[in-house]
Amino acid sequence: MTAPATPRNQPLGPGAILLWLVGAAAAFLLLFYLITVILRQMPDPIGPRADLFVEGAQITLKLTVVSGLIGLIIGVVAGIQKTSTSWLVRAPANLFVWLIRGTPLLIQILFVYNALPPILKSIGLNVQLNEFWSAVIALALNVGAYNAEVIRAGILAIPRGQTEAARSLGLSGAQTMQTVVLPQALRLVVPPLVNNLVALLKDSSLASSIALLELTLAGQRVSSESFLPVPVLTTVGAVYLSLTTVMTFFTDQLERRVKIATR
Repeated sequence: MTAPATPRNQPLGPGAILLWLVGAAAAFLLLFYLITVILRQMPDPIGPRADLFVEGAQITLKLTVVSGLIGLIIGVVAGIQKTSTSWLVRAPANLFVWLIRGTPLLIQILFVYNALPPILKSIGLNVQLNEFWSAVIALALNVGAYNAEVIRAGILAIPRGQTEAARSLGLSGAQTMQTVVLPQALRLVVPPLVNNLVALLKDSSLASSIALLELTLAGQRVSSESFLPVPVLTTVGAVYLSLTTVMTFFTDQLERRVKIATR
């Protein structure tokens, strides 16, 4: 008789993921409230401009979350392509990863903001990109390329016998990837994907190069107005540290939950 599933080997269901998301959202809302209260109590040049720092931190987090989600999708698609047996399928993904990993993120952000709209206009697509969405596209493509290598490694780590067994049961290649290989691979690669997300939050500071008012640019503006770089940069660093600390805490919780679910 089969033993009932225990809490240590139950799958990570939608309810657990939803609870994790709600907890993370609540934690960041509380964090922004605490940052606002603390910064407003600080002397000039921080206190009078506390709301500017908070606004920059909120845009930084929004930029990270949106770019991270899009980058995860890009990474999954490109990672699957890189494991294909057809070179016609692998070639675009290999070219994409080669281009993105071989060029600086700053150049990619500037290219999307300054060069992409004219290129699209030359082929009949009149697309206007503001600072936020230009940064989102560049950051998503960048983290997506690194995620693709992580996903590829995770797929290759799944024993080939599982794929052969699924195919022998009549599953197609797409069904095997969707129901057998990819769920296991994603659980294996949670730690490096989490590291990429935390790195993305810090890399989002480069969006200041296109005048997006995220946390770094907010600090630069206050520093240039006050000529007091030490307290300003210290405050910016502390806010970044608080953001990465909360994000790391919840991503660590997700990582532990995934490990428990796979036991």
